[in-house]
Amino acid sequence: MAVDAATASEAKETLKPHDNGKDGLSIYIDPVTGQKIPMRDGKPCRTCVDMKTWKRLGKVAAAKTPEQTASTAKESEPKESSNNKAEAIASSANEDKATTPSAEWQRKNCPPDVEALGSSTWTLLHTMAAYYPERPAPSQMDTMKMFFEGFAQHYPCWFCKDDFQKSVAANPIQVGSRKKLSQWLCERHNEVNEKLGKPKFDCSKVFERWLEGPPNGKCD
Repeated sequence: MAVDAATASEAKETLKPHDNGKDGLSIYIDPVTGQKIPMRDGKPCRTCVDMKTWKRLGKVAAAKTPEQTASTAKESEPKESSNNKAEAIASSANEDKATTPSAEWQRKNCPPDVEALGSSTWTLLHTMAAYYPERPAPSQMDTMKMFFEGFAQHYPCWFCKDDFQKSVAANPIQVGSRKKLSQWLCERHNEVNEKLGKPKFDCSKVFERWLEGPPNGKCD
């Protein structure tokens, strides 16, 4: 996805959001990728973007200073030679590489990014639907509906949460049976897959994926 030159130029100058939202929530256009980045209080939403994007934009935000301060500092600093600049850039890159923890360490010790959170969440939701009763009692239907309504209100990625709320409003939660709930959830998941450019899942195989395992017995 590309952005026009004017938008890219504007975005490069500041991490100030393009659209002011409620409760400090807003959207920023990443000049590198053109991607819409959910922001909270002027900072990238950690649970709304992947770890690499969050770190990169966090460094940009930390490096920003008021224009006047930057201008004054630039005038007072001695000019660097090309060699010195190159050495400084190389040194910074080496330091980042040396201090960057492994993906495995980050997965076990760092707060989740949007990918880790999303994967874990879908696993939980699909498994809950797969083990939902085939003939639920009225109380079970009520509590499952309440669960999804509460989930849609409290999911930590506000950008994802807003999309899910709109989807639920247009496609009411189906709690009449295990099959209905599983199919409804699969369709909601496929809406997300489509937005992300991922292939859609075959919803006829939800029980094979989340309950019974494949016929070839590889999961037994």
